[in-house]
Amino acid sequence: MTAPEYRALAAFLVAHGLAVLVPERLGHGATGGAYLEDQGGCEDADYARSARATAEQIKLALDFMSRQPFIRKDGAIIIGHSAGGWGALALAGEDPRMLSAIIAFAPGRGGHANDVENRVCAPERLIEAATSLGKGARVPVTWLVAENDTYFPPAFSQRLAGAFRGCGGKVAFSVLPATGREGHWLAESENGINSASTELERALTLARPVTSKKR
Repeated sequence: MTAPEYRALAAFLVAHGLAVLVPERLGHGATGGAYLEDQGGCEDADYARSARATAEQIKLALDFMSRQPFIRKDGAIIIGHSAGGWGALALAGEDPRMLSAIIAFAPGRGGHANDVENRVCAPERLIEAATSLGKGARVPVTWLVAENDTYFPPAFSQRLAGAFRGCGGKVAFSVLPATGREGHWLAESENGINSASTELERALTLARPVTSKKR
């Protein structure tokens, strides 16, 4: 997979006084490596396991950043997109003093099943996994999806967010205007970040506390 840069999103965060790291997980990018996040076949997909595997790699990046002298030791914000957002949800049970917010752009796995738009592989298993990820969640989640997302369409994403919320997860769910030809990639585009700016501002304001100090 080509490593996305999220330039507009990174610029938005830096403008709000946050230090930003855009890590690339194992199995992605130029260096490749073993892919640790496979959920298995469509019929028996283990979406909860894949979320935890992704979360472990996100935590490695977070631990690295926390050791840097220019980074605050508390109040980190995790932002994930698609499978990365799905893994970020698995971190919602972390200490809210250390992790103040999660922002998930179209989180999920198994979208475009068999390369078909608006079809999710084993959707009920994904919803079941969202339920399990919501148990014990303490970190607030901002869940964003574009109106024209064909990987995890708004109606289905709302079901996922509802399952996560139903077991205790704190979720602010928003559907954003259609972005580009495929809304799933809104987090990677300047227009997408512009359309999400109000929700991002709200999430950063609610995070504990956002100041001019870099994180």
